[in-house]
Amino acid sequence: MNNTSDDLKVLVVEDSKVTMKVLCNYLGRMGIEPLTAETGSEAIEIYFREQPDIILLDAQLPDIDGFDVALKIRAIEKPEDWTAIIFLTSMAKDEDLARGIEVGGDDYLMKPISEVVLKAKVRAMHRLVEMQRSLVKVTQKLNEANALLQKLSATDGLTGIANRRMYDELAMREWRRCERMKKPFALVMIDVDHFKLFNDKYGHQTGDECLKKVAEQVGRAAPRATDLAARYGGEEFVLVLGETDTDGAKWIANRLRQQVSDLNIPHYATESRHVTISCGVASVAPEEKLSLETLLKSADHALYQAKKAGRDQVGAGVYGVTE
Repeated sequence: MNNTSDDLKVLVVEDSKVTMKVLCNYLGRMGIEPLTAETGSEAIEIYFREQPDIILLDAQLPDIDGFDVALKIRAIEKPEDWTAIIFLTSMAKDEDLARGIEVGGDDYLMKPISEVVLKAKVRAMHRLVEMQRSLVKVTQKLNEANALLQKLSATDGLTGIANRRMYDELAMREWRRCERMKKPFALVMIDVDHFKLFNDKYGHQTGDECLKKVAEQVGRAAPRATDLAARYGGEEFVLVLGETDTDGAKWIANRLRQQVSDLNIPHYATESRHVTISCGVASVAPEEKLSLETLLKSADHALYQAKKAGRDQVGAGVYGVTE
């Protein structure tokens, strides 16, 4: 810290007018115009309003002693707003010094206060405040980066919806929730009809655009917080629908099928002349002897039956029927 500091906020809490004047003069020569308080209650009020960087705090005050003031400040401050507290005291007992540290003090200045020592300790505390706040900023950036990485690791890079990894994690979580609540749990398997023909005719870049548009509709079919829309692989997608029976899943799947059809994405290599999807649904009330894997196979079998029956339709499966 330089000998002058226009942006450093220092709060002096001292009931002795003489000591207060001396401290303010010392700080003034450092280029600091301090905030002042003569009581503990006033100090806490100023702390709330001004968020000082450093507090020079008399240990003995007329209303609340300095130790209690420090406790209250430490209880309410946020990590990013850490304030250095230097106790001002004439008490030299080890027990008093230890108590000051225990309640949140960072250092001591013994009365009568030396200007040289005051300047040195204010400079040192200012460095600590700046280092701590720099560390908070770095931590915030790291947390943001980690959150982004976590999101990227759970998101399909092409379509922007959840990927297979996120499906594996959240589907099991929702399965267990429905098991605890004794509610039905449904899966909808979705496949873009004749997608290989689409890629062959229009190219992979256009195929990717097609998948993005389909994925957008799949995502809209899972609006509840507990729902999940994920890309399962290639041109396959899956919906996880908690508290949903077979009829409810069929209704959602049929609406999604119609919404994709209404996109009218050209696909002249098929009879429909536009992109369509087929869906397979299966639902069951989870319990210990049942498995999510079997339900997925049942929904996949229902999807196979829908394709076998002509595509652009929804097939309903039964738990355990996988072939």
